[in-house]
Amino acid sequence: MHAMLLDHPRAPLRLAEIPIPSPAGHEILVRITACGVCRTDLHIVDGELLPHKSPVVLGHEIVGVVVQCGMGVHEFAVGDRVGVPWLGGTCRHCGFCETKQENLCDNAMFTGYDRDGGYAEYTVADARYCFRMPAKYDDLHAAPLLCAGLIGYRAYAMVGEVKRLGIYGFGAAAHIVAQIAAQQDKAVYAFTRPGDQRSQAFARSLGAVWAGDSTGAPPEPLDGAIIFAPLGALVPQALAATRKGATVVCAGIHMSDIPAFPYALLWGERKVRSVANLTRADGEAFFTLADVLDIRTSPISFRLDQANEALSALRKGEFDGAAVLLPG
Repeated sequence: MHAMLLDHPRAPLRLAEIPIPSPAGHEILVRITACGVCRTDLHIVDGELLPHKSPVVLGHEIVGVVVQCGMGVHEFAVGDRVGVPWLGGTCRHCGFCETKQENLCDNAMFTGYDRDGGYAEYTVADARYCFRMPAKYDDLHAAPLLCAGLIGYRAYAMVGEVKRLGIYGFGAAAHIVAQIAAQQDKAVYAFTRPGDQRSQAFARSLGAVWAGDSTGAPPEPLDGAIIFAPLGALVPQALAATRKGATVVCAGIHMSDIPAFPYALLWGERKVRSVANLTRADGEAFFTLADVLDIRTSPISFRLDQANEALSALRKGEFDGAAVLLPG
């Protein structure tokens, strides 16, 4: 099969012919029909996340069809449509796993990081960590839901009950969360790169009541905020934009250092917390919600052999929405 391999950080991906893997135990073999390109992939390529496997096939927003099942698989059958997310497996018996915090398992396995992922024509995944995808979304539009949607949803839930929500960094996850919040009658305030009028207009088109530069202040205090951009300097800015008692959620797997800031920005029982990975319960809750709401993902499609171009475009912020690779 064809696959795009990352040999080491900061190297371009290379197109290679590698064997089709075989599923064992609880695993399924999936013929990939679409795979989203996530900023986490970019962090791995750029060396901001230390390599776990070399070479590795990136990609953890995978939609495909089951073509073979291991002997221990009961969740899916050949021919089923399936989604493969970032969380690819856990130990299932540690304190975190036993208290519904499997996202924090010290021995978790991650798709496209510890296990080969979706920048290929086929992949093997643990069926117990995969999802059935809502039929209302085709493969191209479903792929971004598997990380941008899932991590965005977890971050959104962590903010708590709010009326005015700030979103810093208006990329793939933000454009999904903004629609969820708007359809739940929340006022969304979108913060983009300074001068990025294209993304600001995109945010307003998805229901944001206000959109402006991340360096500026919103017209009124926020009840909570989510930071998707990997910039630690946005943390004190988001705190300054919120009311007392608000929560600021850092939603990325990697972020630059947070600079020192006055205690007064944190005082008033404001909270700063991070999002780490996802749980299967997150997926079940999110896909139930996605089946009810009208979430319009905005995919930009690339061929599998254009994975380097997709990553470069993501790094430069050349598009709104989400990049998706289409094998074949």
